[in-house]
Amino acid sequence: MITRKPSQIIRTDKWALSPTTEQRLLLGETVKVYRRVCRYLVGIVFTHWPELGGLSSNEQIPAVERLMHSTAKRLTVKYPQINRVFHKFPSYYRRAAISFALGQVRSYMTRYRDWQSGLSRKRRDAKPPTLNADAGCYPALYKGQCYKLRGYDTVEIKVFTGSDWIWTTVEISGLRERHEVPNNKMLSPFLIFNRKACHLSVPFHCIPPKRKPDKNVVAVDLGINTTATVTVVTFDGTVIHREFIHPGRDIDRRDKRLKSVFMRASKTMGKGGKLHKGFCANTYRKCQNINTQICHIVSKRIVQIASEFNSEAIVFENLKGWKATGGRKRSNLRQRFHGWLKAKIRDYTEMKWAEAGGQVIDVVAAYTSKLAYDGSGVVKRNSKNYALAVFQNGRQYQADLNGSQNIAARGILKLTRRNDRENRSSKRTGRLSRSWACLCDLWTQDRLRLA
Repeated sequence: MITRKPSQIIRTDKWALSPTTEQRLLLGETVKVYRRVCRYLVGIVFTHWPELGGLSSNEQIPAVERLMHSTAKRLTVKYPQINRVFHKFPSYYRRAAISFALGQVRSYMTRYRDWQSGLSRKRRDAKPPTLNADAGCYPALYKGQCYKLRGYDTVEIKVFTGSDWIWTTVEISGLRERHEVPNNKMLSPFLIFNRKACHLSVPFHCIPPKRKPDKNVVAVDLGINTTATVTVVTFDGTVIHREFIHPGRDIDRRDKRLKSVFMRASKTMGKGGKLHKGFCANTYRKCQNINTQICHIVSKRIVQIASEFNSEAIVFENLKGWKATGGRKRSNLRQRFHGWLKAKIRDYTEMKWAEAGGQVIDVVAAYTSKLAYDGSGVVKRNSKNYALAVFQNGRQYQADLNGSQNIAARGILKLTRRNDRENRSSKRTGRLSRSWACLCDLWTQDRLRLA
């Protein structure tokens, strides 16, 4: 049996800094001189890439240093200018800059080979990629050499004054919680400093705790009317929790801004005409940020529910590649489908839940909402209230809740590797050919197990 090594989980926290006016000048000067060194090194690495490209990553940085950094044992180098132009430049800042330059050139060479072979060309006259030496990078800080933590209140950073390198103590004004987790390992942070931001971008290697989950799953039905309908179902088919997650305030804020775009477009174009490129770009940017916030709110609550019930997995419908068929072109329904956050919510949930040691699984989406969870057959939607489903036995039920319970059943069957009904036909009366698992299938299996 082949076992795959689990991939590393790297998450990044933002530690806000509160520098004084003098410290802001020093931090700005440090970033400025670091970028100058990076631009200088990109040219050196690109010139010598034929011999550097064949080396391993551990051999490349010393090879570049032998080209431009003179020492007591290595008096003559090919590019001695760096020691004169960047006097007393710290060795660990230099190695971080070399690592960045190697990454830039490696990326360019890969993209250029793809362009030459035609893999990345969308048109015949597509221009080749360019090597960007001025990429707006930020310095990586190595522990003990570039920064020293004094608890979690202050940090000492080695900065450039314009003529010398000194240590300055900067106050940490905001933290997240990943440094408090015992298993997490803190990696080298980046100093992010510009006109709008001043913080440390601190990556953590997260090692999920070993879990002993209970026999239940959290099923999520992502909808249009309700953002997420969550159901917790045990392996024997008992529903132990239901919840609707719908951050209406944020959705209203987004829709109000999108409505203003429609009004401004009608005033700009009138009955005809064309909108210029970048029309309402700021409004669209704000709407995207609101969507991101909605996804974080919903995914965080889903993970909280899974943690409260110690669930084995979170189950989603596999909606990859799904396209809306309902709604006329440019109609409100089509616009709502276009703004459906199904992929983002699923991805954010998986990232958060993987950090807690859980797994996310996908099941076939067909007939999850169309079949009644009690096995009574195909449901009909209420003509006046589409969110209401009417079973064949006359029972009325919330459509998204019905769908989430069927999603849970499919997830449980997938986890337990029992009768997989998703890929074979069924001849039971009252069920469609190629029928799909519903919640009632768990009840049947539980009865057979007890009998």
